[in-house]
Amino acid sequence: MPAGAAAELLRIEDLTVRLASQFGEVTVVDKVSFGIARGRTLCLVGESGCGKSVTARAILRLLTPPLGIDPRSRLLLGGEDLMALSEPAMRDVRGRDIAMIFQEPMSSLNPVWRVGDQVAEAIVWHRRASRREAMARTVELFRQVGIPAPERRVEQFPHELSGGMQQRVMIAMALSCDPKVLIADEPTTALDVTIQAQILDLLRELQASRDMGLLLITHDLGVVAEIADDIAVMYAGAIVETGPAEQVLATPQHPYTEALLQSIPRLGMDRGRALNVIRGMVPSPLDWPPGCRFAARCDHAFARCVQAQPPLFRAGAQRSACWLCECGARATVGLRAP
Repeated sequence: MPAGAAAELLRIEDLTVRLASQFGEVTVVDKVSFGIARGRTLCLVGESGCGKSVTARAILRLLTPPLGIDPRSRLLLGGEDLMALSEPAMRDVRGRDIAMIFQEPMSSLNPVWRVGDQVAEAIVWHRRASRREAMARTVELFRQVGIPAPERRVEQFPHELSGGMQQRVMIAMALSCDPKVLIADEPTTALDVTIQAQILDLLRELQASRDMGLLLITHDLGVVAEIADDIAVMYAGAIVETGPAEQVLATPQHPYTEALLQSIPRLGMDRGRALNVIRGMVPSPLDWPPGCRFAARCDHAFARCVQAQPPLFRAGAQRSACWLCECGARATVGLRAP
């Protein structure tokens, strides 16, 4: 990330999450590190099941057994380690300092509470506001996120709203206490393309007006190209590439990033041409290989790839966990954006 560490609102260092299973402890998120600066958007990208949502919930310490965070992980918010906070203190941080927009608003909103009451509850808790003040603030928030007739909408139940309106309610709830960092976990999932664009535009406008740090979790590289300042690519529980969005999208340094970019359908493709796919499957945390976890699916793998897990090598403005980046060898295999 171009911004220096001093400008970072949130810094995650060596975040490790383990699952207690019948096979013993299984690592599902493995020493993940990244930072989010004020006014910038970091997109966390990867296939389903790579650990993105678990990472987001871990930041807010919302994981429950059998999932657990390794105590050596560091979650630094303004220099304060959230791992050291008690649960009551952490409840004050959630919503006030870091807020999250969860996947699937239909399942995240309480079906038997009016949507206005659900947003006002957080304002009453964190702002110590009266119910009248909280409802007035909720109406204003609904207006800011583009919900028409907000005075009427606050009295409605979730099932009376469209999917796009429900997502706007979730955004209003997340912004209700002016958080420093907003985490959006697949905020456009299950929405049609027009509504997706509206939600992304809304997030961008709200972030700019409030100077928040935004962590956007997605598997959609079209969304990434639209909104990201920085990108962290995640595969099999680990970060495999990070860097400024323009460089990562134009000159991917890891074969997995390249494969993701080349699998995107494009206008003007020859009729009948098969889409590029990434062969094979993401390895299970129960059976992670000793070397690079992408090696079995990689067209550029060689002997060292299956023997040892690569560290994150510096590659210009980017960092890539690929042995091809050692000593600049990546350039010899022609990794490129499509």
